[in-house]
Amino acid sequence: MSLYRRTLVYFRPFLGPTIFATLLTLVAIGFNLLRPVPFAYIVDGLLTPSGAAHASAQVQLAYWFGNASPQVIVIALCAAIVLINLLAGIINLVTNLIFVRVGLSALLKLRTELYAYLQSLPLKFHDSRRSADSSFRVAYDSQAIQTIYNKGFSNIFQCVVTLLWTFVVMLRMDWKLALVSLGIVPLMVATIRYYALRIRTESTTIQERESAVLTVAQEGLASVRMVHAFGREDWEVGQFHKSARQSLQATLKLTGTNMRSALVISTLMAFGTAAMYCIGSLHILAGTLSLGDLTKFIFYLTMLYQPLEQLTYTAWALEGAAAGMQRCFEVLDREDDVKDMPGAAEITETQGGIRLEDVAFGYDEARLILKGVNVEVLPGQTVAFVGGTGAGKSTLISLVPRFYDPNAGRVLLDGRDVKTITKKSLRNQISIVLQDTLLFSTTIRENIAYSLPGATEEQIIQAAKRAQAHEFIMAMPDGYASQVGERGGHLSVGQRQRLGIARAFLKNAPILLLDEPTSALDPTTEAAIMETIKDLMRGRTTLIITHRIATVHDMEKIVVLKNGTVVEQGTGPELVACGGAYAELYHSANLG
Repeated sequence: MSLYRRTLVYFRPFLGPTIFATLLTLVAIGFNLLRPVPFAYIVDGLLTPSGAAHASAQVQLAYWFGNASPQVIVIALCAAIVLINLLAGIINLVTNLIFVRVGLSALLKLRTELYAYLQSLPLKFHDSRRSADSSFRVAYDSQAIQTIYNKGFSNIFQCVVTLLWTFVVMLRMDWKLALVSLGIVPLMVATIRYYALRIRTESTTIQERESAVLTVAQEGLASVRMVHAFGREDWEVGQFHKSARQSLQATLKLTGTNMRSALVISTLMAFGTAAMYCIGSLHILAGTLSLGDLTKFIFYLTMLYQPLEQLTYTAWALEGAAAGMQRCFEVLDREDDVKDMPGAAEITETQGGIRLEDVAFGYDEARLILKGVNVEVLPGQTVAFVGGTGAGKSTLISLVPRFYDPNAGRVLLDGRDVKTITKKSLRNQISIVLQDTLLFSTTIRENIAYSLPGATEEQIIQAAKRAQAHEFIMAMPDGYASQVGERGGHLSVGQRQRLGIARAFLKNAPILLLDEPTSALDPTTEAAIMETIKDLMRGRTTLIITHRIATVHDMEKIVVLKNGTVVEQGTGPELVACGGAYAELYHSANLG
């Protein structure tokens, strides 16, 4: 299916308003064709005193106005010009409002679908691209659909109908002049084809450059504390200037292409106009064309060339918009490689037994992060995963909620392959507390309730109390209605972590995943947070990742990973006695 046909799908729900606006467009075109008629009658019936055209116009004026004076007739015909223009303008206004509304509605539909699909795509997709680029496609590239509709489909229809009607009228008036007027069309078509591909390519480059500008700005402003801390303001400005200059150069290149193409088109139109003036004047001198008819012909020539010019610029606008739509469809065409299997079952409860069987995973098949992993976690058991940086710990627990699917092997929940369970119902059984708790720029209440939509105030407060967050929340000026700032910037690291734990308490899921929940905390805060986490872990199947051996040494089971493989499993004392990889970690932490 072509890009434009795919775009039309978004307008199917608005077919009724589109048809109505199209019919109004036909009426407006009819009024536009009437615009030169009153003045032509003034010229032929009143200002030109002799000739066949004068006699014919006089008869028609006498039929309409009787014995009215020439002054009255002139005023009436000029009033008719105003009335025709007013009616045409009102119809055009209504039509444009309908087209704009339909275009904006389609834009809303596309943006929502694009954002929803981005939300559903697996983390592997988001890991491989910049978030600012995805944001740019949702916010800016999607606007191309409105351009395609308002400047494309609706504009093309109006221009084509205007061209046909105007050409028929001109052909009946003087077929030679009509053919001369259309003589430039083949040259204009060739010009459009020549510049169209260049405009699409250069438009794509601009959108990529603008996306890069947004990325640099977003990353620089999001990391402004680090920028200030290291005194890198000038370097960041330099990076932004470099990216913005590349965007400027791409824009200048496209602008130059547009200006050159506009010069070619205007020259062709000037040539056609001059040829018509020349032949029209010769026809008047030969007595085969009246001055009034030439006046109408000049007006119709304008009506003929105006849609031709609009079609030219529409074609180039469509090429620019096509670049944006192509970037949108690139996302929508991206296959979800972590999707629900046909017939996947929904689960409402789980015992929490987890087993990994010969699991291998890599972001690309040439470089595996996990290789041949076999781990079993019993229902209600707490298992810690330890190992050096890059051992694959975070990747391993990310397979349980299906943030990724393994390249080989299986992940089982209560003996059932997680691929046979719907992602939504699977994740409803899992709570996650990360090293850096992500908070949204809203209130504390809404951040805690994010894990359980529709939670009552009492449930939110109870979860905060269990996370030992209630006290500091109530000390804030607006309590639970206090704003946390962007990414929780108004709170300390420990406070943000407690809100993340409160979310987990509120969700009350039977499986708990903890990814370095205390690594960013000082020892005193870590000890307090761990007491809260131990309360959260009670009665749940828990997988915890940490570099701090003292935190997990006494847990039920410890799994040691090295270079993506499981090298040891057992309790802390057992593994220390073995004198292997865990014992090395244990002694390097000065624990024994």
